Amino acid sequence: MPTGAIDYHERTKHSPRSVREGGRGLNFDNKPTPYKEYTGLPSKALADRIRPPQQPALAAIAEPTPDGDPARARQPDLETVTSLCYYAAGITKRIGRRDRTLFFRAAATTGALYHVDLYVVCGELGGDDGDDETGEPGRELEAGVYHFDPRTLSLDVLREGDYRGVLASASERAGVADAPLSVVATSTWWRNAWKYGGRTFRHAFWDSGTHLANLLAVAHALDYRAEVVTGFADRPVADLLGLEPEREAALEIVPIGSSDAGLESDPATDSGSTGVDPIDPDTEPLSPNEREFPLIHEAWSAGALESGAVDSWRSGRPAGPIGTREPGDGERIALEPVDHETASSRPLHETIRRRGSCREYEREPISFRKLSTVLDRAVRGVAMDSRFEDDPPLSFVDPYLIVNGVDGLASGSYRYHPARGELERLQAGEFRSEAGHLALDQRLAADAAVCVYFVTDLEEIVDALGDRGYRVAQLEASLTAGRLYLGTYAHRDLGGTGLTFYDDVVSDFFAPHAAGQTPMFLYTMGRPA
Repeated sequence: MPTGAIDYHERTKHSPRSVREGGRGLNFDNKPTPYKEYTGLPSKALADRIRPPQQPALAAIAEPTPDGDPARARQPDLETVTSLCYYAAGITKRIGRRDRTLFFRAAATTGALYHVDLYVVCGELGGDDGDDETGEPGRELEAGVYHFDPRTLSLDVLREGDYRGVLASASERAGVADAPLSVVATSTWWRNAWKYGGRTFRHAFWDSGTHLANLLAVAHALDYRAEVVTGFADRPVADLLGLEPEREAALEIVPIGSSDAGLESDPATDSGSTGVDPIDPDTEPLSPNEREFPLIHEAWSAGALESGAVDSWRSGRPAGPIGTREPGDGERIALEPVDHETASSRPLHETIRRRGSCREYEREPISFRKLSTVLDRAVRGVAMDSRFEDDPPLSFVDPYLIVNGVDGLASGSYRYHPARGELERLQAGEFRSEAGHLALDQRLAADAAVCVYFVTDLEEIVDALGDRGYRVAQLEASLTAGRLYLGTYAHRDLGGTGLTFYDDVVSDFFAPHAAGQTPMFLYTMGRPA
């Protein structure tokens, strides 16, 4: 019987004992490559000019949908796809270390193992509509199914022709049917499980969430409508992309743009839109001895959806937030975010290039206004198909904070209420040693100015959304954390990183306020050393 979400979560929890007894050496001779390399497939070079999105990062992450008209006058083209892929998953830094070069990607990934891949499914893009900025015709991309290769900044051609209807049918989502292109995020399990074993199913949503935070920000900076679709029939999408879910599985679909932006054909009526012939393209081995972890695939299978069951899964959930708790009666402290005119104007493209994962913090305080601004802009809710229009900013997780270094804000534990823009004080006092202990006894968390934990009631989530709800809660947490990354690195003197944690110890620390809840993600921020 497949491992359900709750069972999987329990079996992959960290505790002081499990970490102490579960250590194992890593075989670096068997370390998987961080790239998917096809053999014998044609490829198409992406645009030789990457158009950087100039909108300030704080503005790009602040809105769940673009400002103004969601349909841009210019149709997406090859340069659009280049910007989206590069700033979500491209190689943005090269650093020389001794006799080798380290390559860093646009989005944070556990262990720098880069197991998340992006696929593009599109109709014919670009052409005669022209480019708003240059007046020249946009560079064309033929209708097809493609895999983004960050090594070469190119697209591997998996299928030629318009297959958007397959995604539309699998997702039962109008936004997917209307979009000129959709990006599908996947995880190749072994590329992460080499180090993290069965916890990789968690990391799949942690890491795809940080990628999609970048992707949404870039789409919104370019004024394209974009949302995250978590509900779709898994098998048709896997068949479309030529995946075998035991090794690599689709996680989310992100439709970008709308038919109003120049789409002339209806993907629901295009040939090949209701079914596909199987493909099995050859790829280079990931490592000499690839291992399988049945627990990962069992957890994935438990949450898989069948064709025809998606709309009822999506619409059948109860109204209102799920897995969260009502506000308490603690003292309230209003945030003090800066306004649009005085906020950091660092462009999104510079922020993404600057972003790192801080490895050391100074125990110097950060300003309350900067903390307020990051929280205010980043925690406004994500456009997801599993959320209702009138849901609060966070529908499936609650954010809790440990504050140890913020000027003008007393050290202690807090709960953040994003709809009200307020922090609720839970406990006063400095908790540096506790913060370090919760994060697997890592000094990094003890030195951080702020630790932000996203927690949920997993039993409520699964009762309302089934085992697939686990994916949704993990993703809402990680996508929000991805926006916290961008909000943090929009400020010159701030740094941040995600960390893992002792699950039950976190729950106990925030009890009784977080009674029955379990952590999904931990993000830390502070002044980098």
